[in-house]
Amino acid sequence: MPVIALALGWLLVAIWAYLLLGRGFFWRAAVAPVPALPATRPPRVVAVIPARNEAESVGRAVVSLLDQDYRGDLSIVLVDDHSHDGTAEIARTAAAGRGDRLTVVAARSLPGGWTGKLWALSEGVRQIANPPDLYLFTDADIEHHRSNVTELVARLEAEQRDLASLMVKLHCESFAEKFLIPPFVFFFALLYPFSWVAHPRKKTAAAAGGCILIRRSAYERIGSYAAIKGQLIDDCALAAAVKRGGGSIWLGLTQDTESLRLYPHIGDIWNMVARTAYTQLDYSPLLLAGTVLGLVTAYLGPVLLLLFCGGNARWLGLAAWAVMTAIYAPMLRFYGRSLLWAPLLPAAASIYLGATIASAWRHWRGRGGEWKGRVQWQSR
Repeated sequence: MPVIALALGWLLVAIWAYLLLGRGFFWRAAVAPVPALPATRPPRVVAVIPARNEAESVGRAVVSLLDQDYRGDLSIVLVDDHSHDGTAEIARTAAAGRGDRLTVVAARSLPGGWTGKLWALSEGVRQIANPPDLYLFTDADIEHHRSNVTELVARLEAEQRDLASLMVKLHCESFAEKFLIPPFVFFFALLYPFSWVAHPRKKTAAAAGGCILIRRSAYERIGSYAAIKGQLIDDCALAAAVKRGGGSIWLGLTQDTESLRLYPHIGDIWNMVARTAYTQLDYSPLLLAGTVLGLVTAYLGPVLLLLFCGGNARWLGLAAWAVMTAIYAPMLRFYGRSLLWAPLLPAAASIYLGATIASAWRHWRGRGGEWKGRVQWQSR
């Protein structure tokens, strides 16, 4: 038993040394400098917002886009996806005096084979009479800072990207959010190191669906949203399609553009993860088993060694936990949270582990991908 514990200790140190040094420094949580917008004529941008019962936030989202300092042509198409809470009316009221820049359209009934959000986005694009140079795909619960569009366009133009996406700052005030939101972004960056996403020779591709700017030429080249119509993790599927087609993509963090969606309870975050976690594993029981084993080993293993073993195994467990804590700290600083949360990452990981298992269970019961009253089509 001591030999097994010692071997596990060395394995854990190796795992966390690799995560520290060998995975694109994903943990740095740094906001990348914004390049200057070229002096040429700014491209025309249309923001497409899918909205299904978003009365609480849609007004602020629309106003934040209308208030942009972008010196080019920027307009909004809001797709009312069969809302019954007055979403469309609230959006029109928010645009009072600037209604010429907002078009509200209604989505047709959801056809088989499509997820709801992708159908709504596709419906918005379909109803744009004069196609723009760039599409901004964003959500009805995102409040954009004043220069967001200018900065995204500058990124695309100066760096010759086909797609640029921002992981917006998620709400992080309740106990549940402080406990689980920084780990969520940490785990996302671990899965998709941002430096690897931007690297042309890396296969890693990802985007954050709340804020994606894409060239119309790239969107059409991949076959539009129809090419990924059944994908639940639609943002990453879009980015992967663009990169596979030879396009250049970029993903980064922002302190200033924020999500208005609240997660007051642990169950709210649990459901957010359980909706798509098994999709991320390609609905594979084998990958699920590997993920469970990996999470238990990497995140709970150091704690177990420290608490229940002695000698060198205990010290190795402590070393692994110390590295884990250290590389999680930058994400806590990014979110303005106390570093006292850092040692609790194993506990947060156990919540995400449970949500991942729950995601598989929901899929097996035919309830996978449920969102806003719909059980979404699940594409394999």
